Amino acid sequence: MGLTARSTGFSAMSEDFVVEKKSPSDKVIAIAGNPNVGKSTVFNALTGLHQHTGNWPGKTVSTAQGSFRTKKFSYILADIPGTYSLLAHSKEEEVARNFICFGGADAAIVVCDATCLERSLNLALQVMELCPRTLVCVNLMDEAKRRGIGIDLQRLEEELGVPVVGTSAHNKKSLVRLTQRLDELCGGDIPTPRRLRYIKPIEQAVEMVTPALSGQLDSILPPRWTALRLIDNDTSLNSEIEKYYGKDLCGIEEISEAVERAKFHLAENEITCDCLKDRIVSCILLNAEEVCDEAVFGASGRSVPSRADKILTSKIFGYPIMLLMLMVIFWITIVGANYPSELLGNALFWLGDRLSELLHFLNAPDWLHGIIIDGAYRVPAWVISVMLPPMAIFFPLFSLLEDLGYLPRVAYNLDRPFCKCNACGKQALTMCMGFGCNAAGVVGCRIIDSRRERLIAMLTNAFVPCNGRFPMILTIISLFFVGGTVGFGSSLLSAAALTGVILLGIAMTFLVSKILSSTILKGEPSSFTLELPPFRKPQIGKILVRSLLDRTVFVLGRAVAAAVPAGVIIWLLANVSIGGEAILNHITGALDPFGRFIGMDGAVVTAFLLGLPANEIVIPLTAMAYMQQGSLTEIAPAQMLELFSQNGWTAVTALCVIIFALMHFPCATTLLTVKKEAGGWKWAAMAFIIPTVCGVVLCAVIAGVARMFGI
Repeated sequence: MGLTARSTGFSAMSEDFVVEKKSPSDKVIAIAGNPNVGKSTVFNALTGLHQHTGNWPGKTVSTAQGSFRTKKFSYILADIPGTYSLLAHSKEEEVARNFICFGGADAAIVVCDATCLERSLNLALQVMELCPRTLVCVNLMDEAKRRGIGIDLQRLEEELGVPVVGTSAHNKKSLVRLTQRLDELCGGDIPTPRRLRYIKPIEQAVEMVTPALSGQLDSILPPRWTALRLIDNDTSLNSEIEKYYGKDLCGIEEISEAVERAKFHLAENEITCDCLKDRIVSCILLNAEEVCDEAVFGASGRSVPSRADKILTSKIFGYPIMLLMLMVIFWITIVGANYPSELLGNALFWLGDRLSELLHFLNAPDWLHGIIIDGAYRVPAWVISVMLPPMAIFFPLFSLLEDLGYLPRVAYNLDRPFCKCNACGKQALTMCMGFGCNAAGVVGCRIIDSRRERLIAMLTNAFVPCNGRFPMILTIISLFFVGGTVGFGSSLLSAAALTGVILLGIAMTFLVSKILSSTILKGEPSSFTLELPPFRKPQIGKILVRSLLDRTVFVLGRAVAAAVPAGVIIWLLANVSIGGEAILNHITGALDPFGRFIGMDGAVVTAFLLGLPANEIVIPLTAMAYMQQGSLTEIAPAQMLELFSQNGWTAVTALCVIIFALMHFPCATTLLTVKKEAGGWKWAAMAFIIPTVCGVVLCAVIAGVARMFGI
């Protein structure tokens, strides 16, 4: 899900693609490959680093670097973004292309999937064209063998004209041969790779431009490859060439005239600019198919949907299985988190009592005791006790689905409804990230190429409740809607009700996406490649470490950092009086008419506003306002139900609170992330306004209907 410090904005996609060598003798190696072929696993095995290797597309969004030594050379290995092509359809493809072109790489390793070699060779052939010193690593040979796929590596090497080695990345011994061939590649003569062949009109067009490029780039970029990119209107490449070499190729009269002649020639052969890229891709795929026909035998080396995929992505079973999976995750989270949450809360409040006794022993003034214990300590203590146990269960379960490869199937199923909303199917992946943390979901929108579609995904991510809102929604559901049941029945009903709330949030995501794409963010949906990777055995140890340390601790730490100052502010509002009454009471009184209008009251609305730093504190703040106490105290569920009922709560009130918890402004961290990612406060303001307006309108309708029928 990408819920790590790296993925939430602390490490953005690098704009400087040049690797600094520690020694002039160091060899810089770019390691490239499609998503899910084991590229990062090969990288980790060679360098000893432990980069996250999730099993769904779009994981690697920056160039990670590591080093290793052999008997002959010292290597710097750059793990560039996983991509299917270098034709620069997306940011990942652009970063990968730029590193190979301008990153100072002495050689490249292209990791291919032995189970569907034809698709992987599409990228390998393009890299070979740019970097003749290319080593093709055919990974997952063990998996191919289990599927009955045989690959003649020697024949493949003869067809490609570059070194080829077969590996199984999880077996480090299989990588010994790879390092040996890499030494041979870097220490020997430059290979002569297979030349990509295109249809005759394209070949003729390239020949028209190539002579004009001779001498312009001093053999840094292949003239033939560069000519085709200029004919295909690759403006981003021309910008990068100007950036790195100070040459505007399109501004050179001889080149621009040659490009225009080439385009005119293509038009005469009924190849327009709109269809040229498709023709180029078709030719590359045909080249890959020819290579596989010579080197692959037994079962097909092409990707074939498995029986499981036919079920998981079918129109009949796909959506029910998704809902069932979601409900099971919620049920396990609810059942597993209740008891640890209670124990943790008791322990933290017990520790708070001891700290309180210590301050009293030291004769600390009451205001200092209040700020430290009642404000800065008890609010974060509540956040930790309520938030930590569900996260410690929820994140590993979601990581398990990720490692299994199920999340791409979710994105595949949701692609069609998102396209109907004129949005991008990748938004399904960012929506999944939002379940853990909306800020991470916003950062995850980087995988969407179109700025218009990226903004839609950012502005609607808050309709998916993050881990901070789950406890609030679950608490209200448990108190008012499943309170009459116990044991298994209670947890099952809670999970079913929570799933229903999530479905409402997803429905609102579709609706608002459609409205945005039809009004202020008009445009056509873009196309993208979404791979259904093979299901693989999850690595339980890595899942636990990554989920608990990288995700749970990181998100919890951020929530606590927000809750500490919030706790101090809340204590001051509850204890500083104006006209003999606490400021908090003045605020709740002023907001009460509006709160009644939307089915709640002033105390609840105030709690939501004060919960801007961390949504976890909304329920305890509401209880504190009702009890008219200046400090946050631990309260049992039965007491909470009685307290809320005494203050006028009904099933309608509870429903409105649940709806507003689902649809209201995201936390301060998410708003700051939107501002950073979208590039302005106006987008952060829209991210605040859009879900809030939806929540207010829906709650007002529910409250109005209830009053109409006297409920």
